[in-house]
Amino acid sequence: MAILVPGAAQAQAQSPAQTYPSKQITIVVPFSSGGTTDVLARFVGSELSKAWGQSVIIENKPGAAANTGSAYVARSAPDGYTLLMGTVGSHAINTALYGAKMPYDHIKDFTPISMVASVPNVLAVNAEWAERNKITDVKTLVTYLKANPGKVNCASSGAGTSIHLSCELFKSKTKTEIVHVPYKGSAPAVTDLVAGNVELMFDNLPSSLGQIKAGKLKALAVTTAKPIPSLPNVPTVAQSGGELADFEAGSWFGLFVPSGTPPAIVSKLEQEVGRIVQQQQMREKILAQGAEPVGNKSSEFAGYIKTETVKWAQVVKESGARVD
Repeated sequence: MAILVPGAAQAQAQSPAQTYPSKQITIVVPFSSGGTTDVLARFVGSELSKAWGQSVIIENKPGAAANTGSAYVARSAPDGYTLLMGTVGSHAINTALYGAKMPYDHIKDFTPISMVASVPNVLAVNAEWAERNKITDVKTLVTYLKANPGKVNCASSGAGTSIHLSCELFKSKTKTEIVHVPYKGSAPAVTDLVAGNVELMFDNLPSSLGQIKAGKLKALAVTTAKPIPSLPNVPTVAQSGGELADFEAGSWFGLFVPSGTPPAIVSKLEQEVGRIVQQQQMREKILAQGAEPVGNKSSEFAGYIKTETVKWAQVVKESGARVD
């Protein structure tokens, strides 16, 4: 026989999941401000704040190729008030690259909410440097690299990111020597690329698109299997043929909460983020950044992460990439 406890119904009605969110939400970006991860987090955070009437702040915690900020969220209270805008680096690549040095388990310590966007990487070079050295496409770049081993620098948003691994894969396939120069995010890396302090970068397209359109950077190729609408006249790396005929790499960005977060809160976040990403105005904003809006379900995102983990582990192995 059921026993009725006075106030039980009221307590149930005021469960954390039903009252969520009742205070400020923080989205941690594990890179410096200005990069693709940061831009997408601010897009979503602004709409969450409007929808729920609670402030949503973006907190940048760069370091160790997203490991610093990701580990911070993994250790946070599983109550839905601290989210992570994770990436292919933080939740697929780093586990293979860092091994025993990883400060968190990207599967066990997190619950995926939804992938916000997938993003192609673009092989961009300093425009003045390219003109000076008559580099017009991937083939002329490879010829230059082979004639100048170890004299060209490749910037990245950090060791272990898809930007870094795209460069490592390119080096491995073309058998060229390029010096990797890691930064704490795409924004400072692109700044140095525009300034000519480094020569090339396999950047997430949204971070470089403005400088490409301004003529400061020259886009030689995109890393996707097919050309992309935002750069219709730029070929893929694979189209250069030869050892690069099967070259393909890209990035993705999505929201996570610490594992143990109540399923009802996960579901509420999943539904709201999916709704936000699929709004026409938001889709247009994401597409304008050179990204593809996704907004999938938590279970779909979780399955995709497992597939990506296997894929990038193979890339790390084949390229010989490592972190010191």
